[in-house]
Amino acid sequence: MVDMVDMVLRSTAVVRRLSVRAAALTLTTALLAALPAPGASAADPSGAVADPTAYVDPLIGTTNGGNTYPGATLPYGMIAWSPTSTTGDQTSTGAANGYEYNVRRMRGLSLTHVNGAGCNPGAAGDVPIMPFVGDVTSSPSADTKDAVYAAGFSHDDERAVPGRYTVGLDSGARADLAVTRRAGVADFTFPADKPASLLFRVSNSLNGSEDAHIEIDRAHRKVTGWVLTGAFCGRRANGGTNNRKSYYRLYFSASFDRAFSTTGTWQDSTLSPGSASGGGGEGYATGADRAGRGSGGWVGFDTRSDNDVRMRLGISYVSLAGAEANLRHEIAPDSSVDDVAAAATVAWDRELRSVRIDGGTDAQRTTFYTALYHALMQPNLVSDTDGRYPGMDGEPHRLARGQGAQYSNFSGWDQYRAQVQLLALLKPRIAGDFAQSLYNFAQQNGGVWDRWVHINGATHVMTGDPSAATLATFYAMGVRTFDYRGAFDSLARQATVPNPDGLSDAGCPGQCTGQRPNLAQYLTSHYAAQDVCHCWGGAAETLEDSVADAALGRWAKLLGRDEQAAEFTERGGWWRNVFNPQATDGAGTTGYIQARDLDGSWLSPFSPGSERGFAQGTSATYTWMVPQDVQGLAEAMGGRERAAQRLDGFFHKPDGSWSVKGGDALRYDPTNEPGIHAPWLYNALGQPWKTQATVRQILNTVYGTGPAGLPGNDDLGTMSAWYVFSALGLYPQSPGSASMLLGTPLFPHAVVDRPGRADIVIDAPDADADHPYVGAVQLNGRPHDRSWTDPGLLRNGGTLTYRLTSQPNTSWATSPSDLPD
Repeated sequence: MVDMVDMVLRSTAVVRRLSVRAAALTLTTALLAALPAPGASAADPSGAVADPTAYVDPLIGTTNGGNTYPGATLPYGMIAWSPTSTTGDQTSTGAANGYEYNVRRMRGLSLTHVNGAGCNPGAAGDVPIMPFVGDVTSSPSADTKDAVYAAGFSHDDERAVPGRYTVGLDSGARADLAVTRRAGVADFTFPADKPASLLFRVSNSLNGSEDAHIEIDRAHRKVTGWVLTGAFCGRRANGGTNNRKSYYRLYFSASFDRAFSTTGTWQDSTLSPGSASGGGGEGYATGADRAGRGSGGWVGFDTRSDNDVRMRLGISYVSLAGAEANLRHEIAPDSSVDDVAAAATVAWDRELRSVRIDGGTDAQRTTFYTALYHALMQPNLVSDTDGRYPGMDGEPHRLARGQGAQYSNFSGWDQYRAQVQLLALLKPRIAGDFAQSLYNFAQQNGGVWDRWVHINGATHVMTGDPSAATLATFYAMGVRTFDYRGAFDSLARQATVPNPDGLSDAGCPGQCTGQRPNLAQYLTSHYAAQDVCHCWGGAAETLEDSVADAALGRWAKLLGRDEQAAEFTERGGWWRNVFNPQATDGAGTTGYIQARDLDGSWLSPFSPGSERGFAQGTSATYTWMVPQDVQGLAEAMGGRERAAQRLDGFFHKPDGSWSVKGGDALRYDPTNEPGIHAPWLYNALGQPWKTQATVRQILNTVYGTGPAGLPGNDDLGTMSAWYVFSALGLYPQSPGSASMLLGTPLFPHAVVDRPGRADIVIDAPDADADHPYVGAVQLNGRPHDRSWTDPGLLRNGGTLTYRLTSQPNTSWATSPSDLPD
């Protein structure tokens, strides 16, 4: 990818700055107006999308809890240059990722972000850079209500496209940003008759910071610095102070095309005009305990005859020299914002053409390609162009031969259900490097695979062992470019050898230190006992570990390790030990997942709408979280027919109306992960037409265009990946498997372009709003009477041809002998 970006940048004719600076704003505005808007026509005469970036709207998910960000980034990029909003409190942005669509005031443009994280504030948001109109006469950190050194803006003067972000502020300042993978270039324009400065809030990461530093070099027109921070989820109520710690240092180097007229720094309430060096952190407290703290610096510009400023900037997690090398390698000295943005468009089009669709409405295309855009934002680079990266042991490391890059930002509990499958399907080389990256981190962390990795930090967030499920899925789906034998051995060891951390309650619930908590008890009792599990919830932990172990069992079988395969496969069935056939909702339905204590007693009182024993979900939701053994779950419920009736009640209210938007503890919640696979369970229950109807209802009513177009936290592309799969009429059957469940395609034609492997073609000529059901399917020209495909489709490619109907076909794919497991 970096080679493609460099090639475009260096082959593009260099756009020299106009001698009359006042004309720059006019030119930039005209160029932006010429760019295709999201939803604009970008199709060839046959109906195929030619330029998918034209359908991406980065503002989708920026409200309604989606926690996406609209700023400039590249696929898997290190830099993500995006606004930090303010609600009138320098420690509160209004959203986990620093930008809330309905908050129309910002305090800077930050260099790093994580897509859709759920903790508020979430992660990163490092080094907000604020174009400020006026004289700097007091410390910006002392402006605790953001009354002076922040500015309002209108969405009418905001533009977000893949790789580029532009905004005009009410102050009269304007910012136009574009990025490569580790660097960026910005044009800042100021009113010609007022003082103008750029504020570098070096300490003001979203969660705060332990320390920060800034250096201003007037002679070389350069600003450099770093922030020592981390603390992902460190301020959440259920995590206490366990994660209020630093684990990474972000370095930056910014160079300018013109001299500074003024400089200065600040620390806390002290302003130091003329100073060229300063620093200090904010801490990780909240509210008043952090307000007024922090450091930064500013550089000013004389705007009387020259009112625009160009800045080139590189970042690194290794060193200042690394940041400067990244900038030199990725952006040529005379590259303009337009040059870099053009290369970004090429890069994003290349990624998004991994799935080529025909047909559909403009709204469906926008929703689809924005979902694919969000799904391919991560994992994120943490290695420099020279191959160095920060290890989980706090030391710098270098890539081993064969690994293309070190990646991070692993929201395991979320991603293992859909996003990692999409990554393996579309980008197997990235998936392999990501798998090796997680293995590298585990080796540097005493053999412990953390379930939520941010940069080089083990944050312990959520529950279960998602690394096992993830790497087993990669291997099953054909990813081989990582040390899969070493990784399997390491994960198997974590699942079988107790670690002292598993007896710690540090961080519980939410960030429990143990990755296989109280493993000795689990291996003895065959369930995580609620009263001694040292976990978020015993029932949830049991289900998560059962999914992970079943995936390890499949992986072991593929590796030819039959004894381990048998052991882990058996453990994959331990979910049965927290299924209480007597648990009741009090209205005649019995049989639910329920937590139990070490003595075997069930946790009481019981209610299917309770979260006791669970993690961010209720028993009503978690009862369906057995994707590895749907037939066994149906048997425990009294048979497939009874299970399907119960599933009907999960998606419908008693009056028969749909309930798929969340907000009901007894029914489907599209905003969180434990139940997102549930609409696809009907396939295994012999009623696939109900999967078709349910998935289409969710596609039509839960997802959409506009800032509220995501149902909840995107969780590093997970919810977006759900949409991409569902719109294609495919869904991963279970972690550790390469089998795909079949639904109704949303588009008449789609091609899944897989590097080095045969394409998967999906033809459904009658696909439209009036044909939501599958009448028949052919696979490579032969009738296919199963609602799933075996691994051969992913291994060999092929063509799925659908005959769609307006009414359900209740006989297709219903034979008991042909149902998925």
